[in-house]
Amino acid sequence: MTTLEFKPKLFSTLKNYNRKQFTTDLLAGIIVGIVALPLAIAFGIASGVTPEKGIITAIVAGLIVSVLGGSKVQIGGPTGAFIIIIYGIIQQYGFEGLTIATLLAGVFLILFGVLHLGTIIKYIPYPIVVGFTSGIALTIFTTQIKDLLGLAMESVPSDFIEKWIAYVGALPTIDWWSAGVGIVSVVIIAGWNKVALFLKPLSSLLQKLPGSLIAIILMTVAALLLKQYAGVTSIETIGDRFSISSELPGAQVPQLTWDVVKGLVSPAITIAILGAIESLLSATVADGVIGDRHNSNTELIAQGIANLASPIFGGIPATGAIARTMTNINNGGRTPVAGIIHAAVLLLIFLFLMPLAQYIPMACLAGVLVIVAYNMSGWRSFLSIMRNPKSDVIVLWVTFLLTVVFDLTIAIEVGLICACLLFMRRMAETTDVKVISDEINPEEETSDFQLGNLEHLAIPEGVEVYEINGPYFFGAGNKFEEIMGALHRGRRPKVRIIRMRKVPFVDSTGIHNLTNLCLMSQGEGIQVVLSGVSPQVQTVLHKAGFDTMLGEDNICSHINIALERAKALL
Repeated sequence: MTTLEFKPKLFSTLKNYNRKQFTTDLLAGIIVGIVALPLAIAFGIASGVTPEKGIITAIVAGLIVSVLGGSKVQIGGPTGAFIIIIYGIIQQYGFEGLTIATLLAGVFLILFGVLHLGTIIKYIPYPIVVGFTSGIALTIFTTQIKDLLGLAMESVPSDFIEKWIAYVGALPTIDWWSAGVGIVSVVIIAGWNKVALFLKPLSSLLQKLPGSLIAIILMTVAALLLKQYAGVTSIETIGDRFSISSELPGAQVPQLTWDVVKGLVSPAITIAILGAIESLLSATVADGVIGDRHNSNTELIAQGIANLASPIFGGIPATGAIARTMTNINNGGRTPVAGIIHAAVLLLIFLFLMPLAQYIPMACLAGVLVIVAYNMSGWRSFLSIMRNPKSDVIVLWVTFLLTVVFDLTIAIEVGLICACLLFMRRMAETTDVKVISDEINPEEETSDFQLGNLEHLAIPEGVEVYEINGPYFFGAGNKFEEIMGALHRGRRPKVRIIRMRKVPFVDSTGIHNLTNLCLMSQGEGIQVVLSGVSPQVQTVLHKAGFDTMLGEDNICSHINIALERAKALL
């Protein structure tokens, strides 16, 4: 029976909490809150919702993930990985549809944790993770070209290729002031740490400030000065596109109908799987840095609760954010208190400074997301996988192209199918079937030769010995049939010994294949003897009726007894 595994790290870390740790957590929380601000605004707008919804998500989800999560340092909130899927859901189902999909995703995440699927999700092949992460990065970059260059376009096509065709056609409408703001923003963000090194004695303090925040401040001031003193009015700001509100929304639960829920199950599963992968990946990376071990199932339950609460207060899907989590660690955060402070800082900014966000240029936010896309792309990992076996390369490109050309839902579905097929192929490759023709060498044996009985065992005339190394399932069965077919020399043996000492388990397909093999051999007048059958495998074979079909004397514990039985049958 599966027991509920829910042990938030907050309660265990508070047992030995002290003032010194609170001081470092306070500093880390303030810095992470500042770092999260521009990202939350940018992710909200890029996802097709208003800026405040991105911040509300960071506040609500960030608080819940820190209070209930299974990692000491995980920072939750909106991330770039969700941009494409959120935008697509809003276009098709509206914001209410997104709310329902997020609620469903929260339920799925909780179920993942309750069913102890946390460790299983972490075993999704690396090429799939890199493939759709790189695909998301390219898609995010593509969606920002209009705002980055200030192109005059009434609407942007949703299709990737059509989008680039439309961009090329709209190049003559480029607004050079907006393009300048966007490109300078990218340069500032990319080079801020290097610039901060030379600004002594404040370099250590300035390096803690995110380049995205510096770019937003500088470009917002520059846009205001250009408008006030140079008459430049073509630089679009957040206020030109959205009405900014600093009021906390009340809790609202959307009306649920079966038809709507049924249509949103697929994107909800995509959100849940993507959120689970990203949050557990972030927590695993954090473990390696701080030398801790997170509880994956507790983390999934916390992520699920966060995604239940966020949409109720007007937010969007959330997950663990690797960049903000690493910022937390690098600035001394070692307990969930830092994440709680980060949420409190964002709440204060939302309540008192949110109206100022209307002056931020859209081109500057596009520049922020361009850097986010670059950091997400993982191009070094992409190139390193290209040197791996062809199967990994194929999975990588299939997932990448499906993410870019179609959408993330299809990419994850096909990617998981590829993962299953890849796993089955690798499992089949681990099972080996070999033929022992003349004698059994004791130097190659382990458990079958005991008590000093190390002489070579000769195989009698009329006996064939086959050995299966690895799980006996459909792959091994097919391989077994191929080997037997290749060894058929016109004369049949009287006894076939099948050694199964290295078979840890046998599945229903393996049982079916082994049954057919035994019946076929008996039809040809050949007696089958099983050797080295483990108690676990023997229990399965007993339930399948092998002791009745072969006879109990023909199921032997090791090769010595099997050879003696073969001699008796001869």
